[in-house]
Amino acid sequence: MKIKGVLFDFSGTLFRIESVDAWLRAVLGARGTAVEQADFERYAAQLTAAGALPGGPHPERIPPSLAAAWDARDRSAPLHREAYTGLAREVALPDPGLYDELYDRHTSPAAWQPYPDAEEVLRGLRRNGTAVGVVSNIGWDLRPVFRAHGLDELVDAYVLSYEHGINKPDPRLFRTACTLLECDPEEVVMVGDDRHADGGAAALGCEVRFVDHLPVAERPAGLRALGLR
Repeated sequence: MKIKGVLFDFSGTLFRIESVDAWLRAVLGARGTAVEQADFERYAAQLTAAGALPGGPHPERIPPSLAAAWDARDRSAPLHREAYTGLAREVALPDPGLYDELYDRHTSPAAWQPYPDAEEVLRGLRRNGTAVGVVSNIGWDLRPVFRAHGLDELVDAYVLSYEHGINKPDPRLFRTACTLLECDPEEVVMVGDDRHADGGAAALGCEVRFVDHLPVAERPAGLRALGLR
Protein backbone atom coordinates (compact mmCIF):
# COMPACT_ATOMS: atom_id res chain seq x y z
CA MET A 1 0.00 0.00 0.00
CA LYS A 2 1.23 3.47 -0.88
CA ILE A 3 0.80 5.59 2.24
CA LYS A 4 -0.63 8.96 1.25
CA GLY A 5 -1.52 10.20 4.73
CA VAL A 6 -0.55 9.55 8.33
CA LEU A 7 -2.66 10.49 11.35
CA PHE A 8 -0.99 10.82 14.74
CA ASP A 9 -2.35 10.87 18.25
CA PHE A 10 -0.89 13.64 20.43
CA SER A 11 -0.31 12.63 24.05
CA GLY A 12 1.86 9.55 24.43
CA THR A 13 2.51 9.39 20.70
CA LEU A 14 4.16 12.58 19.45
CA PHE A 15 4.46 14.38 22.81
CA ARG A 16 4.63 13.43 26.46
CA ILE A 17 3.39 15.49 29.41
CA GLU A 18 5.84 16.34 32.18
CA SER A 19 5.83 14.28 35.38
CA VAL A 20 3.43 15.05 38.21
CA ASP A 21 6.36 16.18 40.33
CA ALA A 22 7.58 18.62 37.66
CA TRP A 23 4.02 19.86 37.05
CA LEU A 24 3.37 20.58 40.71
CA ARG A 25 6.83 22.09 41.26
CA ALA A 26 6.43 24.47 38.31
CA VAL A 27 3.09 25.78 39.55
CA LEU A 28 4.20 26.14 43.16
CA GLY A 29 7.26 28.05 41.98
CA ALA A 30 5.32 30.33 39.66
CA ARG A 31 2.83 31.13 42.41
CA GLY A 32 5.50 31.58 45.06
CA THR A 33 3.99 28.93 47.31
CA ALA A 34 6.59 27.25 49.50
CA VAL A 35 5.94 23.83 51.02
CA GLU A 36 8.05 21.40 53.01
CA GLN A 37 9.55 18.50 51.07
CA ALA A 38 7.45 15.94 52.93
CA ASP A 39 4.30 17.88 52.08
CA PHE A 40 5.37 18.21 48.45
CA GLU A 41 5.84 14.48 48.17
CA ARG A 42 2.46 13.86 49.77
CA TYR A 43 0.68 16.30 47.43
CA ALA A 44 2.38 14.78 44.38
CA ALA A 45 1.42 11.25 45.40
CA GLN A 46 -2.17 12.26 46.05
CA LEU A 47 -2.47 14.15 42.76
CA THR A 48 -1.07 11.09 40.99
CA ALA A 49 -3.63 8.80 42.59
CA ALA A 50 -6.40 11.30 41.76
CA GLY A 51 -5.36 11.34 38.09
CA ALA A 52 -5.43 15.14 38.17
CA LEU A 53 -2.77 15.65 35.47
CA PRO A 54 -4.28 15.33 31.97
CA GLY A 55 -2.09 13.01 29.96
CA GLY A 56 -0.63 11.62 33.17
CA PRO A 57 -1.59 8.62 35.28
CA HIS A 58 -5.21 7.50 35.08
CA PRO A 59 -7.40 8.22 38.14
CA GLU A 60 -7.61 5.38 40.62
CA ARG A 61 -11.30 6.27 41.07
CA ILE A 62 -13.75 8.78 39.64
CA PRO A 63 -15.82 10.55 42.32
CA PRO A 64 -19.54 10.13 41.55
CA SER A 65 -19.95 13.91 41.42
CA LEU A 66 -17.49 14.06 38.52
CA ALA A 67 -18.69 11.01 36.59
CA ALA A 68 -20.69 12.93 34.00
CA ALA A 69 -17.96 15.50 33.38
CA TRP A 70 -15.35 12.76 33.18
CA ASP A 71 -17.28 10.77 30.59
CA ALA A 72 -17.70 13.85 28.37
CA ARG A 73 -14.42 15.59 29.16
CA ASP A 74 -12.91 15.28 25.69
CA ARG A 75 -16.03 16.59 23.97
CA SER A 76 -16.16 19.95 25.71
CA ALA A 77 -13.54 22.44 26.89
CA PRO A 78 -15.55 23.47 30.00
CA LEU A 79 -16.16 19.83 30.96
CA HIS A 80 -12.49 18.99 30.48
CA ARG A 81 -11.52 21.73 32.92
CA GLU A 82 -14.31 20.75 35.32
CA ALA A 83 -13.25 17.11 35.32
CA TYR A 84 -9.56 17.68 35.92
CA THR A 85 -9.79 20.58 38.36
CA GLY A 86 -12.39 18.50 40.20
CA LEU A 87 -9.96 15.61 40.46
CA ALA A 88 -7.25 17.96 41.71
CA ARG A 89 -9.64 19.30 44.36
CA GLU A 90 -9.79 15.81 45.81
CA VAL A 91 -6.36 16.75 47.21
CA ALA A 92 -6.23 19.36 49.98
CA LEU A 93 -3.60 21.71 48.55
CA PRO A 94 -2.37 24.67 50.62
CA ASP A 95 -3.59 27.38 48.23
CA PRO A 96 -7.03 27.33 46.54
CA GLY A 97 -5.61 29.17 43.54
CA LEU A 98 -3.43 26.19 42.71
CA TYR A 99 -6.21 24.10 41.20
CA ASP A 100 -6.87 26.31 38.18
CA GLU A 101 -3.18 27.11 37.78
CA LEU A 102 -2.34 23.41 37.70
CA TYR A 103 -4.88 22.95 34.93
CA ASP A 104 -3.54 25.93 32.99
CA ARG A 105 0.03 24.68 33.36
CA HIS A 106 -0.72 21.44 31.57
CA THR A 107 -1.87 23.36 28.48
CA SER A 108 1.43 25.25 28.34
CA PRO A 109 4.01 24.21 25.71
CA ALA A 110 6.57 24.08 28.51
CA ALA A 111 4.70 21.14 30.05
CA TRP A 112 5.12 19.00 26.93
CA GLN A 113 8.17 17.41 25.37
CA PRO A 114 8.23 15.83 21.91
CA TYR A 115 9.56 12.31 21.63
CA PRO A 116 13.16 12.30 20.36
CA ASP A 117 12.27 11.01 16.90
CA ALA A 118 9.05 13.00 16.40
CA GLU A 119 10.57 15.80 14.34
CA GLU A 120 12.66 13.39 12.26
CA VAL A 121 9.63 11.27 11.36
CA LEU A 122 7.39 14.26 10.61
CA ARG A 123 10.05 15.89 8.43
CA GLY A 124 10.57 12.63 6.58
CA LEU A 125 6.88 12.43 5.80
CA ARG A 126 6.87 16.03 4.60
CA ARG A 127 9.82 15.33 2.26
CA ASN A 128 7.95 12.32 0.86
CA GLY A 129 4.86 14.42 0.18
CA THR A 130 2.82 12.44 2.73
CA ALA A 131 -0.04 14.38 4.32
CA VAL A 132 0.01 14.55 8.11
CA GLY A 133 -2.85 15.03 10.56
CA VAL A 134 -3.18 15.04 14.33
CA VAL A 135 -6.29 13.42 15.82
CA SER A 136 -6.58 13.88 19.56
CA ASN A 137 -9.05 13.31 22.36
CA ILE A 138 -8.50 16.61 24.14
CA GLY A 139 -10.33 19.52 25.72
CA TRP A 140 -8.04 22.41 24.70
CA ASP A 141 -6.17 23.74 21.69
CA LEU A 142 -2.86 21.92 21.32
CA ARG A 143 -1.72 23.89 18.25
CA PRO A 144 0.42 26.28 20.35
CA VAL A 145 2.36 23.27 21.67
CA PHE A 146 3.30 22.28 18.12
CA ARG A 147 4.17 25.86 17.22
CA ALA A 148 6.38 26.34 20.28
CA HIS A 149 8.33 23.18 19.48
CA GLY A 150 8.71 24.01 15.79
CA LEU A 151 6.49 21.19 14.54
CA ASP A 152 3.37 23.04 13.43
CA GLU A 153 4.72 23.54 9.92
CA LEU A 154 4.85 19.76 9.56
CA VAL A 155 1.14 19.18 10.30
CA ASP A 156 -1.49 19.68 7.61
CA ALA A 157 -4.63 19.29 9.73
CA TYR A 158 -5.72 19.03 13.35
CA VAL A 159 -8.88 17.19 14.37
CA LEU A 160 -9.51 17.75 18.07
CA SER A 161 -12.36 16.03 19.84
CA TYR A 162 -13.61 19.06 21.76
CA GLU A 163 -13.96 21.06 18.52
CA HIS A 164 -16.21 18.39 17.02
CA GLY A 165 -18.13 17.17 20.06
CA ILE A 166 -17.09 13.56 19.43
CA ASN A 167 -14.08 11.56 20.49
CA LYS A 168 -12.07 8.55 19.46
CA PRO A 169 -12.83 5.73 18.77
CA ASP A 170 -15.80 7.26 16.94
CA PRO A 171 -14.99 6.69 13.24
CA ARG A 172 -16.42 10.11 12.35
CA LEU A 173 -13.39 11.83 13.86
CA PHE A 174 -11.00 9.81 11.71
CA ARG A 175 -13.18 10.32 8.65
CA THR A 176 -13.03 14.06 9.16
CA ALA A 177 -9.25 13.86 9.33
CA CYS A 178 -9.01 11.78 6.15
CA THR A 179 -11.26 14.26 4.36
CA LEU A 180 -9.10 17.19 5.45
CA LEU A 181 -6.01 15.37 4.17
CA GLU A 182 -7.85 14.57 0.92
CA CYS A 183 -7.01 10.89 1.33
CA ASP A 184 -9.10 7.74 1.20
CA PRO A 185 -8.99 5.90 4.56
CA GLU A 186 -7.39 2.89 2.87
CA GLU A 187 -4.42 5.15 2.02
CA VAL A 188 -4.00 6.37 5.60
CA VAL A 189 -2.12 5.01 8.62
CA MET A 190 -3.22 5.97 12.12
CA VAL A 191 -0.46 6.02 14.74
CA GLY A 192 -1.34 6.01 18.42
CA ASP A 193 -0.71 4.53 21.84
CA ASP A 194 -4.26 3.56 22.82
CA ARG A 195 -5.52 0.38 21.21
CA HIS A 196 -9.13 1.19 21.99
CA ALA A 197 -9.30 4.87 21.09
CA ASP A 198 -6.83 4.95 18.22
CA GLY A 199 -7.88 1.53 17.01
CA GLY A 200 -11.21 3.04 16.00
CA ALA A 201 -9.60 4.16 12.74
CA ALA A 202 -9.60 0.54 11.57
CA ALA A 203 -13.38 0.69 11.19
CA LEU A 204 -12.85 3.04 8.23
CA GLY A 205 -10.20 0.86 6.64
CA CYS A 206 -7.18 2.75 7.94
CA GLU A 207 -4.15 0.73 8.91
CA VAL A 208 -3.35 1.29 12.59
CA ARG A 209 0.13 1.11 14.12
CA PHE A 210 0.92 1.51 17.80
CA VAL A 211 3.69 2.93 19.95
CA ASP A 212 4.16 2.41 23.67
CA HIS A 213 3.10 5.20 26.03
CA LEU A 214 6.43 5.62 27.80
CA PRO A 215 8.47 8.49 29.23
CA VAL A 216 10.45 10.35 26.57
CA ALA A 217 13.80 9.00 27.77
CA GLU A 218 12.54 5.42 27.52
CA ARG A 219 11.27 5.65 23.93
CA PRO A 220 13.92 7.26 21.75
CA ALA A 221 12.93 5.60 18.47
CA GLY A 222 9.38 4.24 18.79
CA LEU A 223 8.03 6.31 15.89
CA ARG A 224 11.04 5.64 13.70
CA ALA A 225 10.59 1.90 14.20
CA LEU A 226 7.15 2.01 12.56
CA GLY A 227 8.78 2.46 9.15
CA LEU A 228 6.41 5.15 7.91
CA ARG A 229 7.23 5.96 4.30
